[in-house]
Amino acid sequence: MQSKRSNPKKADRFTSVRGRAAIAASLAAVLITASAGIAAKDITVAVGAAFSTLDPYDCPDVLTRICAKSIYEGLFTFDKNLKPVPELAESFEASADASEYTIKLKTGVKFHDGTDFNAEAVKVNFDRFLNPENRLNRYSAYSMIEKVEVLDPATVRFKLKKPMPSFIGRLAATTPQMICPSYIEKYGTGKQLATRACGTGPYVLERFNPNDGIFVKKNPNYRVPGLPKLDSIHWVPVIENATRAAMLRTGEAQYVTPMPLEQIAQLKDDKSLEIQSMPSLMSRYLSINNRVKPFNDKRVREAINYAINKEALAKVAYAGYAVPMSGIIPPKLPTSLKMGPWPYDPKKARELLKEAGYPNGFETTLWSAYTNTTASKAVQFIQQQLRQVGIKVTTRLLEPGVRTSEVYAVQNPDDAKSRLYYVGWADSTMDPDLTIRPVLDSREAPPKFMNTSYYANPKLDDVLDRAQVETDAEKRQALYNEAQRIAWSDAPWAFLLYEENTAGASVKLKNFTLRPDGGFDFYNAYWEE
Repeated sequence: MQSKRSNPKKADRFTSVRGRAAIAASLAAVLITASAGIAAKDITVAVGAAFSTLDPYDCPDVLTRICAKSIYEGLFTFDKNLKPVPELAESFEASADASEYTIKLKTGVKFHDGTDFNAEAVKVNFDRFLNPENRLNRYSAYSMIEKVEVLDPATVRFKLKKPMPSFIGRLAATTPQMICPSYIEKYGTGKQLATRACGTGPYVLERFNPNDGIFVKKNPNYRVPGLPKLDSIHWVPVIENATRAAMLRTGEAQYVTPMPLEQIAQLKDDKSLEIQSMPSLMSRYLSINNRVKPFNDKRVREAINYAINKEALAKVAYAGYAVPMSGIIPPKLPTSLKMGPWPYDPKKARELLKEAGYPNGFETTLWSAYTNTTASKAVQFIQQQLRQVGIKVTTRLLEPGVRTSEVYAVQNPDDAKSRLYYVGWADSTMDPDLTIRPVLDSREAPPKFMNTSYYANPKLDDVLDRAQVETDAEKRQALYNEAQRIAWSDAPWAFLLYEENTAGASVKLKNFTLRPDGGFDFYNAYWEE
């Protein structure tokens, strides 16, 4: 049985144009590197946060999932312009109502354990993922999938519970990666995939420790001839900014991200290094627990927004490599609606606190989802700003394990201990649903997903639900505009900054570049002597 196609010419064009582009890019990369004096190289990449779990379906942080893309591949991925393109898929067809997607797969692809990648492997991965008893962290973002059917060894069909025009973008994200079925059978019912990995990617996992790093080596049997060009990559967490900068200077690391912002100016003069920067999709905000006093009073949440000087925060903590948030969705995304930023007005903040019954302020806690230097500076700055309007906070920087257990694994909202929580959110699917819903939908609070503010507005939930199934582009945009206005007005967060992506690299490391989604592209990376 064949699914109906809403636009067969469009589907064919996706296959042919993207396919030709991919082939051309690969040939160009081969020609460039063949003449460039490529050398075998083991490189070290220093990143600014510790890792969590290698299981992409259970991994709460985008950094670990991006680094794990050296091991794993999905059916689709995003190109440098954040457009979904085939990876293990060959092509797709969508039904007229966007509720069924039939996907043709590449053939001849092998997993790292030597077994075949095929339609049954896709089903095994998604059956595990979609089983709510497995309690996988990313389940909520894909719960619209009703089932996955095997039509033949090279064809799968995704049946959705409701129409979703943006579904291919959802498949191109860093979550739905293909794990070896043998590993799922052996380790997939518990948390053992947190430290093990087996995929189809260009590199094979050698060893992993969340605090020591992810060590991967070249996959000699990778499906694309001539790739990868690097012998191995060591993804190592280095929290301290000065240490990452020192590693780059001495050559201990060949790529560093994020770049220690306070040192960019002096490192720009080093001819052996390249500094990379670009606007990102990352929003930094202060999640406010809307369920508890005094934060269940909108005036208190507004006061917190007025109390923080975002321009100064960008300079103090981010050395100018950030700009104040002007809306819920970052301006780099086409669905963004500009509404702000919230102005800095400490007098207004004190007036609102007095109206809410707190003329002398109050005491509370401020937690950070990160322990790196930049986050520490941001939290200290926010602490000082809030003190000026009478809000006294004690601060705490959470290690990944503590962050998971005390924030994201909380089973009952009444048990949540977080009050003010400095965190960030970025979604690379170009889908406004995944930019808003995981962090603001009332049904997406922990342990289900990332609404750590426990914000609950039935009107917003309804608008998001209607927008998700709307196939008319203009009507869909109008609904998302309404959702953005609702959330901005309710002030469930203190809206802080859009962060710029930064990195430093050895000039000998080629084709290792930043992406606007907060990740980096290393697929065609090579070392030039």
